Amino acid sequence: MNSNENNTQNTFRQPAPARSILKRGALIAGAATLSIGLMAGLADNLLTSHGGANAQPIQLSGVQMQLPSFADVAEKVKPAVVSVRVNSRLASTGEDGENGPNALPPGHPLERFFRQFDEQQNPRSSRPAPERRAMSQGSGFFVSQDGYVVTNNHVVEKASQVELVTDEGKTLTAKVVGTDPRTDLALLKVNESGNYPFVQLAGAKPRIGEWVMAVGNPFGLGGTVTAGIVSAQGRDIGSGPYDDFLQIDAAVNRGNSGGPTFNLKGEVVGVNTAIFSPSGGNVGIAFAIPAATVNSVVESLKKDGTVARGFIGVQIQPVTAEVADAIGLKDAKGALVASAQVDGPAAKAGLKRGDTILAVNGEKVADARDLSRKIATFAPGSKTKLTVWRDGKEREFSFEIGRQPAA
Repeated sequence: MNSNENNTQNTFRQPAPARSILKRGALIAGAATLSIGLMAGLADNLLTSHGGANAQPIQLSGVQMQLPSFADVAEKVKPAVVSVRVNSRLASTGEDGENGPNALPPGHPLERFFRQFDEQQNPRSSRPAPERRAMSQGSGFFVSQDGYVVTNNHVVEKASQVELVTDEGKTLTAKVVGTDPRTDLALLKVNESGNYPFVQLAGAKPRIGEWVMAVGNPFGLGGTVTAGIVSAQGRDIGSGPYDDFLQIDAAVNRGNSGGPTFNLKGEVVGVNTAIFSPSGGNVGIAFAIPAATVNSVVESLKKDGTVARGFIGVQIQPVTAEVADAIGLKDAKGALVASAQVDGPAAKAGLKRGDTILAVNGEKVADARDLSRKIATFAPGSKTKLTVWRDGKEREFSFEIGRQPAA
């Protein structure tokens, strides 16, 4: 068995382009600290904004700053978090066999001669090479009492066997119900029936600056708790058209892929999926899939084993200030149609190159990425209406949403 026990991790080594370097792995990074001395300095509940002589005080009347304890939350949620162990089959070739460095091209006149020669010199060379296997580790968590578990797609990708290790050390076998590579989510189901501890997905996004706690399996250690804050929202790291990540600064490392990040109520606000790291380790910047995305994907995977997304058949580009000025738009917002797929839903409805999509069913489109996310939420076959800017005025197009082709 070829062991790959360094755990899986999406490591995002440079600001861009992220897509080529977000390959296999995991989680959040960076610990948040708060100076007690700074808190003492806020006795009058006043902070002064930067601005020299024109600085204005920021009133913090009624605000009480207090370091939270995560002990109660950790005790409550840890039983629902599992370590995920995956055995994968890898393609195998012999060193000097048909796919080795000494291979002859198919149809070569000496191919038969050298095959016979190799068999005479080494009778074992004609035998198929043994199957190679690799093992990787990640994290996951129960989302239902009957044994459904959420993790990352990249954790269980190409899995031949999946095992879950609970917080109590019990090992359970599981099957992959379905995966969604576009959001890097996967749904598992424990093979053994039982009543499992589970956690709830949060109904609302956390605010920037809120405390959060991540639990997972860094470096195969299992059951590790770490805390930090939500440091940003809506991050696009170049992993796909639906990027909308929470940025979190909790100290998380390899093996935490697929593990949950909780708010102080013990609700899952995100699923850890990638870190920004020049070295491959925690430097304080990590990304989690928001709970709202997790909820919709899990429901689809549980029902159908796949995720069906809406599709209108257009290639889109951002509306820059120069583009907006050229076409007479007041604001640089919306999504510019670069091309409309022949016989696609949008083309059939009359959309064409140069149109700018401003709204979907009356809801304004901020940019091209926002349009992709909005359309993806529609079920194939849904009726929709697009507001489009063409020839200096708004027009409306109604049509039926198509089904997005497989990745």
